[in-house]
Amino acid sequence: MAGGECNCGAVAFEVDTALTDVFVCHCSICRKFTGSNGIAVVLVDNGAFRWLRGEDQVVMWSKPDADWQSWFCRICGSSVPGRNDSARMFIPAGLITEGGENLRVAHHIWVGSKAPWDEFGDAGKQHRDAFGTGT
Repeated sequence: MAGGECNCGAVAFEVDTALTDVFVCHCSICRKFTGSNGIAVVLVDNGAFRWLRGEDQVVMWSKPDADWQSWFCRICGSSVPGRNDSARMFIPAGLITEGGENLRVAHHIWVGSKAPWDEFGDAGKQHRDAFGTGT
């Protein structure tokens, strides 16, 4: 069991599965979204994810010229869990407040478009794009 919440606590969730792998996306869209080197997320099956409160406070934004969406708390602006695909949710790793003791970076994706100042200091496998080409 793991769980977490946004910065103001209005949005909270839990998952019924062990969390281990962190995926860090370094694409230019995620860098612009976070104002950082990318976004670190954990992927979980939809059936393992449950909102505890605040689902009505979640706002979704779609980038018009890309297949990319972000979800955030309408009160504090924190990134919150969202739909990764039809079967899985993504959870921003920084939101996890319990059950994240075994989390480790497993994959860096879109490293072909990473910021020039970004350096990796972990053993996560690097992929030039989503998961096709390792670097």
